[in-house]
Amino acid sequence: MADTRPYPDEPAGPFPSPPTTVEDREGRSIEITASDEFADTFEDVVDMYVQFDPTDRAQGIPPTGEARIRNWLETIADESVNVVTRHGQDVIGHAVLVPDTDDPSALEDNSEVEWELAIFVLQDYQRAGIGTKLLEHLLGHASDIGIERVWLTVERWNNPAIALYERVGFASTGTESFEQEMAIRLG
Repeated sequence: MADTRPYPDEPAGPFPSPPTTVEDREGRSIEITASDEFADTFEDVVDMYVQFDPTDRAQGIPPTGEARIRNWLETIADESVNVVTRHGQDVIGHAVLVPDTDDPSALEDNSEVEWELAIFVLQDYQRAGIGTKLLEHLLGHASDIGIERVWLTVERWNNPAIALYERVGFASTGTESFEQEMAIRLG
């Protein structure tokens, strides 16, 4: 399968794998776990997105309203790779990789599939280092299960997000009028 976008020649990483507990910049204990059975954390993730400030939505996600949030998550749940962060019992961050293929048999070899990344952290937990840890652990988990190519789009004016992606090894691969596309190759 040919790449549909350019990827860096050199793999990035290694990245840490979940589960782990980290302390954020505010001194809060944050648990990071891979959600191999997304059904186990589905309701908690829905609750997080219901609380999510709509002004922080990017490119239409997460959707607004519980029914639309549920529909979106159910649509991507079956084949996606999910890592969540919790503070106490509450999910406060969610990172997901969604396969960029319509062919379920392609998922037999994750290294042959390109995966689109989305990451969200509740507003009260932003700028505390949680997004970086969440992203690193998602990429570590992805590498553990054989995923090699991850891409994303980010709004071109979202400099904090672009800086985060570049710090962990994403490279710019193209620009549309409002979006910057970035990609990473995992080792």
